[in-house]
Amino acid sequence: MNRPAFAPAGVFFDLDGTLLDSAPDLYASLVIQCAEEGVAPPPYEPVRAVVSRGSRAVLSCAFPEADDAALLARVPRYLEIYEASMASHTVAFDGIEPMLEALDARGIVWGVVTNKPGFLTDALLPRLVPHWNTAAVVSGDTLPVKKPDPAPVLYACEQAGVDPARCVFVGDDRRDILAGRAAGLYTVAVRWGYLDGGDPDGWGADAVVDTPAELAALLGLGEVVA
Repeated sequence: MNRPAFAPAGVFFDLDGTLLDSAPDLYASLVIQCAEEGVAPPPYEPVRAVVSRGSRAVLSCAFPEADDAALLARVPRYLEIYEASMASHTVAFDGIEPMLEALDARGIVWGVVTNKPGFLTDALLPRLVPHWNTAAVVSGDTLPVKKPDPAPVLYACEQAGVDPARCVFVGDDRRDILAGRAAGLYTVAVRWGYLDGGDPDGWGADAVVDTPAELAALLGLGEVVA
């Protein structure tokens, strides 16, 4: 594995599928909307796989014949349902908390760069993980562009006051790796996430890890026990 050639000054993470397992709440919201529209909900696993692509991808699992306009029209109600209960079943993936604590203990700043809408990110994090010591949080609508554009990653580095060339970007989607690489960061793809049905080995990441403990070791944090 190609380890970073530097001691990281900052580490930035995708949110859904990387730090948080939010698929159960996103799926539960879809089930409610399906009931409202009188259609049978799809199985969980196909929905989980596309969570990183956003609301329209989730809705397309339940309404496969709908065109983009019809899916877009359903998004506001879907997000309304999700916002009401988005912290019900969402949890940090096993091993994430001790890995973040190890970053804090070593004075390595870290933050979040997500395509999730800001009103959801800003409501979810204080409700679910108020103890997280984020140096930057950049949502999908913080800037006019979102991942895979590198601008949100660079903005997070700016907000945290760190040089992108000495930072790491971690994600579970090819768009994360494209954004991180274009921004000049060392990139890590994680196998525990949603992956959008893809193979992280083919995304061009500098490293691919199986567990948060393996990520901690890669970052030079030593052994982290979940």
